[in-house]
Amino acid sequence: MPDFHASWTLSRSRFLAEYEGLTHEQLNWRIQPGTLTLAEAALHVAGVEVKFGSAMLSLEPEGELARILSAGTDGVVNDKPFPYSVEELTPEFVADALAQSKAVVEPVLLDPNTERREVTMISALGPVITGEGAMARLGFHSAYHQGQAYLIRHAPGFPQ
Repeated sequence: MPDFHASWTLSRSRFLAEYEGLTHEQLNWRIQPGTLTLAEAALHVAGVEVKFGSAMLSLEPEGELARILSAGTDGVVNDKPFPYSVEELTPEFVADALAQSKAVVEPVLLDPNTERREVTMISALGPVITGEGAMARLGFHSAYHQGQAYLIRHAPGFPQ
């Protein structure tokens, strides 16, 4: 069923459009204490994609991919520090992290076979979900953050 891929592609393309042409300063501007920057939100999206994709592919991410995976939860839905510094979160790095997560998750969404649908995992928010549940979440996850990115980009004080 390619519907998961279609909805993910639409949501993700709109999310990526919000990031086009942003500078390092814009990516790392914080609208208020305790909120994610645009760069942190992008790494969170990438981290969730790596988490879900690797679980459905039975892969154990290593190196930078493991660090990207941790950005799906650390400093976002738990009290751990965010795994990247402002200095690291350049436009090039953010784009590369999203390309790496796409390479992990897109094959799953293009071939959502029974085995992948039945995998169980703990979601970024805590409950145990199936691969099918993960695929459904991926269809709207980046769109949710696209809306946040739009609001941040249009907030008073956003760097021009």
